[in-house]
Amino acid sequence: MKIGMRKPSWKKSFKARTTAKYKRRLKKALIPGYGKKGMGWLHPKRKIYNKVYHKTTFSFWDLFK
Repeated sequence: MKIGMRKPSWKKSFKARTTAKYKRRLKKALIPGYGKKGMGWLHPKRKIYNKVYHKTTFSFWDLFK
């Protein structure tokens, strides 16, 4: 488990910024539960891991807030 600052990935950051909102809207229409709050309980191990990871790490951009 990582503790401290996350290493920024420029590829992932670019992909996240350029993914169209229409693609997300289409997935939301086709996949029941996509983007709904509380769906993390389908994978409890992943949910716990992600919860701890996001509490113990911080982003490079958080330094400027």
